[in-house]
Amino acid sequence: MQPDIAKIIEGLEAAGYIADRGIATAVHLGLAMEKPLLVEGAAGVGKTEIAKAVATWLGAELIRLQCYEGLDLPTALYEWNYQKQLLHIRLQDGGGDAEAVQRTIFGPDFLLERPLLRAIRCETRPVLLIDEVDRADEEFEAFLLELLSDFQVSIPELGTVEARTRPVVVLTSNGTRELSDALRRRCLYLWIDYPDAAREVEILRRRRPDIAAERAREAVKLAQQLRRERLAKPPGVAETLDFAAALDHLGPNPLRPATARDAIGALVKDPNDLAGLTEERLGELLASSGDGGS
Repeated sequence: MQPDIAKIIEGLEAAGYIADRGIATAVHLGLAMEKPLLVEGAAGVGKTEIAKAVATWLGAELIRLQCYEGLDLPTALYEWNYQKQLLHIRLQDGGGDAEAVQRTIFGPDFLLERPLLRAIRCETRPVLLIDEVDRADEEFEAFLLELLSDFQVSIPELGTVEARTRPVVVLTSNGTRELSDALRRRCLYLWIDYPDAAREVEILRRRRPDIAAERAREAVKLAQQLRRERLAKPPGVAETLDFAAALDHLGPNPLRPATARDAIGALVKDPNDLAGLTEERLGELLASSGDGGS
């Protein structure tokens, strides 16, 4: 039986995410096959929002691990609550069996769960978001390979902890570092490009219904035009949202080059890109995108 992809699209839309058939199909396959979903694409295209929407749609807890350079296992997996352990030892004040005290302080009550262990020990199926995995180093990625294969971890003092229920896993990457083939093989893959103009307008209207429809269209037109320029950092959907809001705060008049220049810092976030977007150049872009440029 073919899955009802339309229902998944409706479910994600109800959770605030405007998904096309490709995205909805990838979500369906990740759930049905219980495989991690690796989502790649430029910054600001909505990769992280997929995991948030899936969690909302499923009514599941969202557990997020934000990756960064130098991320280590204690931060991602678990740590012992050393202060609580020390207090417990002091309260014993030399009384009791030393081995028994040691067994106690290395028990579950003294364990600090970090995102990965939290996802494994969850009673109900959570959504685990491993965000910007490309920012973590190869050593951490190697650990993820083991975790994503078996969904279990070994804690020397407690033994092996197996997942009570297999999490829904979404990994995102901006492509700052090439991920290993081994990690890619363990995942389903989804590439997200910038949305077309109609879909981006719809996203803006859903996320910011207080912004007038014409203002949303103006913001999207310029954002779409800028993505065709040779910018170091093309604007993502998040920037288009900020730009539309900035224009809204500057007044209801139709978009003009001077107004676009006043608000351009909400749309473009690179100094060299900004330097090239003079009022004159913005006028040319607005004219070519169909808006009045005078």
